[in-house]
Amino acid sequence: MSFDKELEQKVRETEEIVRSYLPIEEGYQKTVVEAMNYSILAGGKRLRPMLAGETYRMFGGTGKLVEPFMAAIEMVHTYSLIHDDLPCMDNDEYRRGRKTAHVVYGEGMAVLAGDGLLNFAFETALKVFSLAKKEEEIKRAADALVVFAEKAGIYGMIGGQTADIEAENKKEEVTQEKLLFIHEHKTAALIQSSMMTGAILAGASEEERKWIGKCAYNIGIAFQIQDDILDVTGSLEALGKQTGSDEKNRKTTYVTLKGLEQAKKDVDALSKEAIAIISSFRNRNIFLEGLIRYLITREK
Repeated sequence: MSFDKELEQKVRETEEIVRSYLPIEEGYQKTVVEAMNYSILAGGKRLRPMLAGETYRMFGGTGKLVEPFMAAIEMVHTYSLIHDDLPCMDNDEYRRGRKTAHVVYGEGMAVLAGDGLLNFAFETALKVFSLAKKEEEIKRAADALVVFAEKAGIYGMIGGQTADIEAENKKEEVTQEKLLFIHEHKTAALIQSSMMTGAILAGASEEERKWIGKCAYNIGIAFQIQDDILDVTGSLEALGKQTGSDEKNRKTTYVTLKGLEQAKKDVDALSKEAIAIISSFRNRNIFLEGLIRYLITREK
C-alpha cells in the first residue's frame, strides 16, 4: 500500500476515535458544545493524535489505552486554534477552509468553546483509567497525564503563546533564542505530548522517552518553520486559511530572521535528524517515518 493510501486509511481510523469522544450537543450548554464540535470537525489530517497512536504501536502498544489521549490531544490542539484565531490574537477569519469559530459564533462563545475543549480534553484523557487494568498500565497512564498536562500548560503551549504575544507587542527585541523558545513551547510541545504519551503508555524506557522527546522537538521546530515559510509562499486555496497574516501583524518569524533559503535548509536538517532518531529504534514504524516527512515538508 502506498503512503498516501495508508495515510487516508489512518486518517479515517483516527477520525473515528476522535469523534467517539466528542460531547453530545444537548442541554442549556448546547451552543458552546456546537461551537466546540464545529471547530474540531472542521477537518484536518489529525496528525497529532496519529503521531500518538503510531508511536504507541512502534513501542509495542496494543489495545485502546492510547485512544483517550489521541482524542484529548486533538481537543487541546483545536482549542489553541480557536483562541489563536481570535481578534485579540491573530484575527484570522478562516481555518481549514471554513469561517473560524468567532466569526460564526461570536467572540464570547469562541472563548468558551476553547475553554470547553481544554477542560473536556482532561475529562477525556482521564478515561484512560477505565481502560488500564494492570498496575503497570495505571502507572504509565499517570506518567502520561503528567506529560500531557505540562505540555499544554504554562511550561508548554501557554508559555509559548505568552512569549509570542509579548513578541508581537514589541516589548523587547525578538532574538533567535526567544523565537526558538516560542516555537518549542507553542508548537513542538504538543507534538512532544503526542509522541511521548504514546511511548509512555506502550512502556518505553526512560532513555527511549528522552530520544522521542528530542525527535518530537525537531519535528515541532521544523513544522513551525515550515508554517512560517508557507505564510510567505502559500495561498488561501492551498492552505485553507489566510496567508500573509505574519506580515500583516508585523510579526517576527524564522523567515524574517534567517531568510527564506536558510529557513528551508534548517527545515531539511531538522527533518533528517528526526528521521534518523525515529528509525534507530529496534522496532521501526515505516509509516510513522513517512508521516514525519509528510508533516514537516507539507505544502498546506
